[in-house]
Amino acid sequence: MRAAMANAEVDDDVLGYDPTAFRLETEMARIAGKEAALFVPSGTMGNLVSVLVHCDVRGSEVILGDNSHIHIYENGGISTIGGVHPRTVKNNNDGTMDIDLIEAAIRDPRGELVYPTTRLICLENTQANCGGRCLSAEYIDRVGEVAKKHGLKLHIDGARIFNASVALGVPVHRLLQAADSVSICLSKGLGAPVGSVIVGSKSFIAKAKRLRKTLGGGMRQVGILCAAALVALHENVGKLEGDHKKAKVLADGLNQIKGLKVDITSVETNIVYFDIVEGSNITAEKLCKNLEEHGILVMPESSSKIRLVSPPPNFRK
Repeated sequence: MRAAMANAEVDDDVLGYDPTAFRLETEMARIAGKEAALFVPSGTMGNLVSVLVHCDVRGSEVILGDNSHIHIYENGGISTIGGVHPRTVKNNNDGTMDIDLIEAAIRDPRGELVYPTTRLICLENTQANCGGRCLSAEYIDRVGEVAKKHGLKLHIDGARIFNASVALGVPVHRLLQAADSVSICLSKGLGAPVGSVIVGSKSFIAKAKRLRKTLGGGMRQVGILCAAALVALHENVGKLEGDHKKAKVLADGLNQIKGLKVDITSVETNIVYFDIVEGSNITAEKLCKNLEEHGILVMPESSSKIRLVSPPPNFRK
């Protein structure tokens, strides 16, 4: 990746002339089955830009999971910057939201005098906080049908969509068929150092590019970063199946350690959650510290739950 970055052909991407950025965006649009794509510095910016394009009237409302990344980990940006109101629906353990609950959350337009106006539904695939669970194409299609029925748009936070594609054995474009926009991370499972890509229609991306600039995401010779992302795209997607297998081996091993518990059925991709059994003489904080001393970095979710992620290829020694 560093060699590709050093040798990248670049130009001014703010003006639309960077050839490496153009190549990455063209390839990502093709893979996703959409008309166009746009490189952004982060998945958080990608989701924020996407929500703001669809909810361009302040006071709009978006329906999303109560355990979703957009709702929990993105600094409330859709509200603080976009004036967009989140309406949460409970995420099931498998990452889905019940279809009937999604539909019930859609505001009746006749109540617009007192209610926010529903304009968007957001899904997350894989659903990280539920353990990297995969949403099937059939489920996404059903949510898309609800969105169309009510004149809404569907955005997918596809930070780990390649993980979902590999785990389900379904092409990326099929998983995204019902979506109006998608944010795809290149720096998580694929291991690029920086960046995400938004995909959607040409008109959507034209609006997204203006918002990217507004938010400070317009960068000049961004092909340096896109070159690394292209390496990730070409070389690391094929390694994801191995990451998933290692996560399952890890989960099995953890489950055999006294005082730890893993729901094996929840491990579908590269994320493993394990619980410290009540009554054990160790806390998550202490265990994380001990692991760090041995060069293993993990993320505590609570005083008794820890998250592990099998590392992307460029983190391996």
